[in-house]
Amino acid sequence: MTIEAAGLDLLFREARTHNKWLDRPVSDETLHELYDTLKFGPTSANSSPARFVFIRTKEGKERLAPALSSGNMEKTMSAPVTVIVAYDPKFHEKLPTLFPHNPDAKSWFTSNDSLAATTAFRNGTLQGAYLILAARALGLDTGAMSGFDNAKVDEAFLADRGWRSNFLVNIGYGDPSGVFDRSPRLPFDEAAVLA
Repeated sequence: MTIEAAGLDLLFREARTHNKWLDRPVSDETLHELYDTLKFGPTSANSSPARFVFIRTKEGKERLAPALSSGNMEKTMSAPVTVIVAYDPKFHEKLPTLFPHNPDAKSWFTSNDSLAATTAFRNGTLQGAYLILAARALGLDTGAMSGFDNAKVDEAFLADRGWRSNFLVNIGYGDPSGVFDRSPRLPFDEAAVLA
């Protein structure tokens, strides 16, 4: 099975980072469908360390604002949803449920802090990419961002859970006037090697 050209255009070739948003809300049902789609993307040992905070309210955006860089303020405050893509450093606590065919899997990470930290960050980042692709597949537009103070975000939204922020993604229905011309991409021979 392969995806048709229109699907590739939707997910990659014609997809763009959005900076302006239409005044159109994203429903709770759509956010649940978004998560229920992205969760099936593969991760190492099915570890699924990503955690997501969907900020939709004015109060939530006001709590987020002090952590944003000035260049990300307007587009984030106007986005219908801003997702904190985070990860759980103690993701391995869920492995008995997520990786039940190997009862020793949890010990791989409890006995190796470096491996646990690398696995959490790497696979949580991968799940953040799945979020972007799933959003596009569901007809939403996205704008992923760095440019914020992780410590402030963690304190405001994640400290009570022990999660750590990775990056932010604005989600909604994009206003085409906020899309920049596509920047160049590297050709195959500058970015890839056949070995």
